[in-house]
Amino acid sequence: MHLEKATLGLVTALERAVGANNLKIGADVPEIALRDWSDERGGTPLALVTPRDTGAVAAVMRLCHDYDTPVVPQGGRSGLAGGAVPSEGCVLLSLAGLDQIEEIDAASGLMVVGAGSILQRIQEAALDAGFSFPLDLGARGSCQIGGNIATNAGGNRVIRYGMTRDLVLGLEVVLADGTILPMMNRMPKNNAALDLKHLFIGSEGTLGVITRAVLKLHPGVGGANAALVAVADFEAAAGLLRHAQRVLSGRVTAFELMWNDYYRAVLAETGQRAPVTPDHAVYALIEMQGADADAERPAFEAMLETAFEAELVVDAAVAQSQREVEAFWSLRDGVAEILSRRAPTINFDVSVPLARIGDCVDEIRAALEAAFPTLQVIFFGHAGDSNIHLVAGPITDVDPTGHGIERTVYEIIRNYGGSVSAEHGIGLHKKPWLAYSRSESELAMLRHLKRSLDPKGILNPGKVL
Repeated sequence: MHLEKATLGLVTALERAVGANNLKIGADVPEIALRDWSDERGGTPLALVTPRDTGAVAAVMRLCHDYDTPVVPQGGRSGLAGGAVPSEGCVLLSLAGLDQIEEIDAASGLMVVGAGSILQRIQEAALDAGFSFPLDLGARGSCQIGGNIATNAGGNRVIRYGMTRDLVLGLEVVLADGTILPMMNRMPKNNAALDLKHLFIGSEGTLGVITRAVLKLHPGVGGANAALVAVADFEAAAGLLRHAQRVLSGRVTAFELMWNDYYRAVLAETGQRAPVTPDHAVYALIEMQGADADAERPAFEAMLETAFEAELVVDAAVAQSQREVEAFWSLRDGVAEILSRRAPTINFDVSVPLARIGDCVDEIRAALEAAFPTLQVIFFGHAGDSNIHLVAGPITDVDPTGHGIERTVYEIIRNYGGSVSAEHGIGLHKKPWLAYSRSESELAMLRHLKRSLDPKGILNPGKVL
């Protein structure tokens, strides 16, 4: 690869900073580093660096700042918004080398980790120590905690434990000029001025590079009670959620909804047995995790019995073992097989106020049917935390660019006061629609923050804003 003198100087300095084994340039940058799980395609990177500690990350940032070279931080590249794809001529900064689980403080209920630690490894380490780290999503085996924090990931159990933001006590962050911010707070209470870590949670690598984190742990979980129930409509589902939360004293850990179109599709595509007949409008997967699932089963079943008596539920299957709990979840997680069979698709991750979800889904369905009569659409989502997912496709012969479908959906979401991104971030993919969910004054403040923390605009350029 022919390099100009200035670029050669940067590459040489990067090699000194991270070591020759942790630097790849040009054609040696592996193909897997050029994309994430989205369909977005970026530019050609100058190099890929994999520093092994915070000092090396800071050195890389100082060099790129001095050479006015863009930097794109990368975690597990499991994002769906294109936030980790390379910018033209950038240095790809992989955090995979920062994969240390440094400490578990049992007395304080916290864990200190490097940003490159895989989520599943964190979960397993917490479990081995008698705790749980409740952030959970389908990419758990490949996503990194730094990326989870940078996108403020949601996942399956937000209704009980909150978003990633709620599970982070402290952070270490490297700014665009290489300055290290040591914000490794270990206390739930710390009001010594503004808590700066929140600037970087959900910032998608545009304001700083997360290198270490202090994570909040929760008491260990021994198992779960779960049921797959059929309800007449969304209003009944919302009533069931309120009932379950009240009767179980807020211990519901998941409340996943599947509309009939999704339920039929997942049964057809995966070949799984239907725990409940596929002729109802809406299905809910309710889960309550606890230290002793057997001891908590009577309370869970009593909740369902009173739900039947209140006519909130029309049919139900209750898991009798952990294997059946997992079988219920496999229906909810079967969307991956639907996506592969219906590709290319547009995958929406939106949120609207909980009370308005039913009307919003009906309006989106009607609008898409009117504009694209042959388009297949399925609705599902976490719902209990206002999050709806919908998959539209194949789009090849209907709306090849997908822009018409996106505009139809996002305009309705805007009218309902919702968000175009509930939990997957903005990245490149949703950047054209960000103004549907953020006011101009908010966007102006975001731009001001970006200029203040990254005056040269080298951190993940072109993403989000």
